[in-house]
Amino acid sequence: MSLENKSATLDESRIRSLREQAAHAAKNAYAPYSLFHVGAALLLDNGHIITGCNVENASYRLTTCAEQAAVARAVVERGAHIRIVAVAIANEDATIACQPCGACRQTIAEFADPTCRIFFPAEHGKPGECTLADLLPASFNAQSLQQSASK
Repeated sequence: MSLENKSATLDESRIRSLREQAAHAAKNAYAPYSLFHVGAALLLDNGHIITGCNVENASYRLTTCAEQAAVARAVVERGAHIRIVAVAIANEDATIACQPCGACRQTIAEFADPTCRIFFPAEHGKPGECTLADLLPASFNAQSLQQSASK
């Protein structure tokens, strides 16, 4: 689901829409093993909102998280030069806290600045918010590889 806007400003209305679209995406999750349905919505710098949901697999390790599904979909639909300015995560039981896992944090960091805002369900159903830098203070990125290669 995308929202055509020319700017990626984050007012309360846009944040609410991002959270709602993540919740809607969670309804499409394929989670027959954990029964934990997760949705993610990415706000790109061009104003588009791209969603994804978790897709489980019997081997567990091959499960795709909602955030990774949304990033992959954004690259497919918008190209490899996407920039993520905000991410909302939702699950069907909004009273259960849910933040991106480590792999998803690193995946988001590949396409976002440390100031990218992350919205998620926090303890007791309260809305949580932080930046990517809060979740992943020492991300591994292209500059890390360049520094290693130059030695």
